[in-house]
Amino acid sequence: MLLLQLDATGTDPFLALGVLVLSVVSVVLSVTIAVVLVRGYRQGPAHRGTLWLAVGLIFLITVPELLRVGLPTVTDIGAVGRSILVSACELFGLGTILWVVYGGGMR
Repeated sequence: MLLLQLDATGTDPFLALGVLVLSVVSVVLSVTIAVVLVRGYRQGPAHRGTLWLAVGLIFLITVPELLRVGLPTVTDIGAVGRSILVSACELFGLGTILWVVYGGGMR
């Protein structure tokens, strides 16, 4: 029987694995929805708002999740810097989605 060996600093390894799995699922779902939006844009009447909605979704979910995992792994940016970058991406994504909802992307 193959045993999975996990090592996590400061928490239960299975909890860390669960958080990682949930992050991967949220990234996959957001990219899937963005792909559906882009396909809908290309197939139907072309409304730029659909593309901006996909961009907003990517910046709201995908980019922050990748930053949360990638920045501590690849760089030595601290928790405060990472939090600022993640929040900025989320705010940009929310702002883009609100802009589309209120008619800015339909022109």
